[in-house]
Amino acid sequence: MSKDLQVIGLTKKMLREAIDKNTYWKNDLAPLPKSKAIWLVANNRIEDDDYCGVLGYEGDKMISFIFMFPDLLNANDDQPKKVYWMISWWVHKSYKDTVLGTYIYNEAVNLTGKQVLIKSYAENVTTFYEKQPFKVIASRLRHTIFFSLDASMLIGRFKFLKSFKFILDRFDSVVGSMIRFFNRSKLKSSVKELAYEYVNQLDNDTWRFIAPLCKSDLIYKTKEYVDWQIDASQYLQTPVPERHPYKSLQTGISNNIYLHNLKILKDDEIIGFLSYVVNYNEFNVKYFLVEKEENYDICVDALIENFIKQGTTFIFTDDTKLSDNITKRFKTIFTHKVTKKGLAHNDTKVETEHFEMLNRDGHFY
Repeated sequence: MSKDLQVIGLTKKMLREAIDKNTYWKNDLAPLPKSKAIWLVANNRIEDDDYCGVLGYEGDKMISFIFMFPDLLNANDDQPKKVYWMISWWVHKSYKDTVLGTYIYNEAVNLTGKQVLIKSYAENVTTFYEKQPFKVIASRLRHTIFFSLDASMLIGRFKFLKSFKFILDRFDSVVGSMIRFFNRSKLKSSVKELAYEYVNQLDNDTWRFIAPLCKSDLIYKTKEYVDWQIDASQYLQTPVPERHPYKSLQTGISNNIYLHNLKILKDDEIIGFLSYVVNYNEFNVKYFLVEKEENYDICVDALIENFIKQGTTFIFTDDTKLSDNITKRFKTIFTHKVTKKGLAHNDTKVETEHFEMLNRDGHFY
């Protein structure tokens, strides 16, 4: 490795200072959006000396970044335990075949005291994790439900279709319109009796609804924490994206990205809570909470009405019950399912033996 290599363990305090000095947002590529960094340091659960990432630099050039930060596990003794989510791991393509990636990865694990959770990882690093001291603590299906052909995604997968984009877009428009018409007509009678109260922060009534539904989650939830997790300020819309001075390794910047949180009301009573991120054609579900089973279908209808109104073309969720309900009751094109495994370092004690790694646990998209 180069003698000019620097490996920096980035604490919350250092990140706050970097925000003040605009340290990482001057060049073409930033480790994370500045809006995400500001959002991150606003989390009171994170202490000043807690690590939020590890950076690798060669001179002034960023060549590696691991994004991580601490959270609190629910524990049997009601004393939440600090762990670190390892959210992403990036190495510049020029260093893919060197020991840099493994070196910085091990540095990150050691900085956390080996208290590490990984919600999911890319398929190309499966072999790596099989050789590391990690155990699988939860498996789940990740569902991508398509309501149109989504030409851009097809072209991304099958490059030869690029020449036919115009035809695909036209065909997709017709198919998508037909599916939206069918699904919208199915909703007319059911959602008529509903009201949606869109919120930026949780009021006490909403928290009283949410709290018991999250009591047994893997991650310890408080009103303050959920407010932070669903804070729309973490996303930055750029109406003229080509003029924005930097791109980011982490999601959070686009000319069409925003978050909505809403209470689903029936007869002035909260029957459900929904939080979702829209990013271009993607409708990404953060929270979908329903207290009574009798209200589940109508809350799904509320989600689908929001989805249609946003003009998005696919829903992204780790909630199998939600996905199955949508595909059973509404017209879709197809659903892509992939198994995702949640990992914990062997030195990380997860006391709960029977749990799910839910959509809302570790969802920092």
